[in-house]
Amino acid sequence: MNPAGAVLLAGCGDVGIRTGLQLAAAGRRVYGLRRSTAALPSPLLPLQADLADPASLRNLPEDIADIVFLPAPGQRDEAAYRGLFLDGLTHLVDALQRRVRINRLLFVSSSAVYGEHGGAWVDEDSPCRPLAFNGRLLLQAEQRLADMTQATVARCSGIYGPGRTRLVAQIANGNARRPAGASEFSNRIHVEDVAGALVHLLVLPEPAACYVISDDHPAPVAEVQEWIARQLGVPPPAPEKTAGERAVGNKRLRNGRLRASGYTLRFPDFRAGYAPLLRELPASPI
Repeated sequence: MNPAGAVLLAGCGDVGIRTGLQLAAAGRRVYGLRRSTAALPSPLLPLQADLADPASLRNLPEDIADIVFLPAPGQRDEAAYRGLFLDGLTHLVDALQRRVRINRLLFVSSSAVYGEHGGAWVDEDSPCRPLAFNGRLLLQAEQRLADMTQATVARCSGIYGPGRTRLVAQIANGNARRPAGASEFSNRIHVEDVAGALVHLLVLPEPAACYVISDDHPAPVAEVQEWIARQLGVPPPAPEKTAGERAVGNKRLRNGRLRASGYTLRFPDFRAGYAPLLRELPASPI
């Protein structure tokens, strides 16, 4: 890994910190851009700025070579997403392109851009028909980057891992429900593999324009729920009375391009990823 240029993590929450620590361990100088930098761990270098405020981005360091764009909206609404993923992205790129030469921009997107595919396999070349505002705005941001030859999009599936065990808690306390009707597939990726894949993509000599970041085993929601319930020793979730709408759609994500690029998953399926999380739960996980 070339340590000459610094990496800017634009939005540095859980995924960003994990990515930054891996980059720093490999010898990179890493800046973490946040509105509040108090929780940013060493050796990440704090940059206090707001992507929604162009004035706060005027004096960014001039040694930045690579950008990982992965902000987390403070609230789940259309205005927040637009302010970060469209306006904020434009503000940051404009601020940096006037002062530095961007080597690579890695945009962390979501599988929400795909929408409904009836349980079929999808990959980077599949059509995108997002069902909700988050997928639509992320797709617009991806398209805005399409003319940047140095931009790569990473479409992540549902992220889980330490601190991201909502599904386990729902099953443990009996609030989870098995989807009614035909099998609905869920796709997921362990947070450590998100960070590992992002670091991997930053150092690829000639990355593709887009990668699906997901594990090897898309599984029916019921299969995941029942397996977790068995590990916890609780009854499996009861079925819903009627099938509900899903904002992310029913599909199976194919990660072949990521694997062919040389990345090896630490947690290739939900069993490998959830098992250590379940072992660390207290006697009563509720």
